[in-house]
Amino acid sequence: MRILRAFFLPTVAASILFLPVFAQEKPLSPKETVKGVVGGVVTEVVYCRPSARGRKMVGGKDPYGQVWRTGANEATTIEFDKDVLIEGKRLEEGKYALFTIPGETSWTIIFNKGWKDAWGAYDYKQSDDVLRVTVKSQKPKQFVETFTITPETDRVSLTWENFYVAFRVKAQ
Repeated sequence: MRILRAFFLPTVAASILFLPVFAQEKPLSPKETVKGVVGGVVTEVVYCRPSARGRKMVGGKDPYGQVWRTGANEATTIEFDKDVLIEGKRLEEGKYALFTIPGETSWTIIFNKGWKDAWGAYDYKQSDDVLRVTVKSQKPKQFVETFTITPETDRVSLTWENFYVAFRVKAQ
């Protein structure tokens, strides 16, 4: 009993002291929800925000020409509260996984119905694509360390490292 107490009590005490330290550790790619009225449509995006941390991500770790989860961890989702036009093409109201295919000068933006329980692009099925549009890539004014999706007045923008892409959204 004495041996058990000598081992058990210090272990419990150490666990209690150090537990807050471990519990406060920030995830490398924190989850973010952004919501706004874009082109007259309530738009919500849920995604995880990776940082470059000295790595070349787009065109490097995340290669050009391959489907990307558009963030980190589970698939990014986008939801519209009414039917919309994305770059002039019709998309029904609802929730979609948002995948992209990065390119050096243009990106393919993919709205995919396979958003439930999707981890990254590992479960991506092209047969579940509902809409694809292609948009031009631009260079932001300065390097952007952490991936950011922003609902703007009439478009949703994706910015990270040395790229800025946006797709137009309009209520139908």
